[in-house]
Amino acid sequence: MNNIEKYTQGFTDIDPKDFTIFIVDDVMANVLLLKMVLAREGFTIVQTTDPTKVVDMARETPPDLFILDIMMPKLDGISLAKLLKSDEQFMNTPILFLTAFEDKDTMVRGFSAGASDYLTKPFERDVLLARVRSQLKITASRAVIEDQNEHLKQVIYGRDKMYSVIAHDLRSPLGCIKMSLKCVEDLMVEMGMDESMIALLMESSKQVNELFGLLDNLLKWTKSMTGTLQVVYQDFEASTIIAGLMDMYKGVASQKGIELVAEDAREFQAIVTADVDMCSTVLRNLLSNAIKFTESGKHIYIKAALEGDFAVLSVQDEGCGMTEEEMNRLFHKDTHFSKYGTNREEGSGLGLILCKNFADMMGGKLELSSEVGVGSTFSLYIPLCKKAE
Repeated sequence: MNNIEKYTQGFTDIDPKDFTIFIVDDVMANVLLLKMVLAREGFTIVQTTDPTKVVDMARETPPDLFILDIMMPKLDGISLAKLLKSDEQFMNTPILFLTAFEDKDTMVRGFSAGASDYLTKPFERDVLLARVRSQLKITASRAVIEDQNEHLKQVIYGRDKMYSVIAHDLRSPLGCIKMSLKCVEDLMVEMGMDESMIALLMESSKQVNELFGLLDNLLKWTKSMTGTLQVVYQDFEASTIIAGLMDMYKGVASQKGIELVAEDAREFQAIVTADVDMCSTVLRNLLSNAIKFTESGKHIYIKAALEGDFAVLSVQDEGCGMTEEEMNRLFHKDTHFSKYGTNREEGSGLGLILCKNFADMMGGKLELSSEVGVGSTFSLYIPLCKKAE
């Protein structure tokens, strides 16, 4: 079919000159009659009285519709239809049967062979044209859908590629800035520099940390959605992640007047089998959110426990909590939402969906319990190392 673009711009009827119809009948008089009616409307016609030549001829001039007589020597219409439908090139091309019979068995065999419609002989001109146009409208619609699907795939691929490049290219320099700010911050504290300068540097460091986390989430989310993110399983001690998180977020929490508590979790000895980077990303997002939604003077507890075949690492805050409705919407990409933190901190809402995705990919799970005005507890279940049991 030609000019697919035309049918994406509001055209409700077909233009016959855009379509090719292949007529197959062993009686030349029937072929000529069909050709006269259809060609007069503007359709391009391919014809033959030899059904054994149809496949080769159709490869040279692919039609948009086959009109096949059922009763033909050498190869009957039903057998020819089965042959065409078994060919990938013609499997979606509609077939209109011409038959002198109208018995139920013939109709069932015809539709089972792949026919889209049928017409009994002798046929009426208006009925023929109506059924031909009906099938070609379906063909045009299918072509438009396929074209739009392909275009949508390209748009999505381009978008995801752009996200990935942006996140990847910005992540490295931001990582360097992040480490440099931390070093300068520690040095200024040791040298007893002015507290206002230290506070300014700490705020800058906090903003860089948040931006780095957002870009890291974006990069991993894009890879996850495009199927390029793989789980790299390793055996490691779960407490190592907790220690790293405490070092990373102790200053951020302290700046907001929040105390991080993780005494028991630091001594947690369980060996797990999972992706270290994914686990760190999940817990980093959970702890960052906990800090965002907790008021000054409150606590955030990082806990660790064993439950069946899993190590459970939990982040429990004394924040604003969530309603049942909010919890039900939280992990679904179509209904997820983001809220301002207690200091009007903004968020993308992307992190928690990514966390659940990562937990599932590693063979674990992410669970939530929350109460408005009391706080929330997010628990990451990580499979225990089988060798350590």
